[in-house]
Amino acid sequence: MKHRWRKLWAALWLALACSWAGAAIEVNQASSDDLESIKGIGPATAQRILQQRQRARFRDWQDFIVRVPGIGEKRATALSTHGLRVQGQAFAPASAPAHAPARPIGYAPRAPTTATAGTRSP
Repeated sequence: MKHRWRKLWAALWLALACSWAGAAIEVNQASSDDLESIKGIGPATAQRILQQRQRARFRDWQDFIVRVPGIGEKRATALSTHGLRVQGQAFAPASAPAHAPARPIGYAPRAPTTATAGTRSP
């Protein structure tokens, strides 16, 4: 009977540890230590996040990216992969436009000149 209780407690602790290891961290509620536990967030970044959060809670990922210096879409994707959440949501990058223009707007090719060598155009 005593052996069963040990197995049960061991299984319970293992399950609890696994749930903590993969738990998402909400940026609007996390402490500095919580933020630093995410791969890619060091003390300086955690401090910048907390300073911005004191001004106002983060509304969404776009708000987070705009307000926290050093965070762009690429880094937001990595942080989200490692468990950071804003308003409970993982980061979903905005899709790139399907077709970007090949030439700058307002581009007009020049017409070929028909002047021959030695002649001047008026």
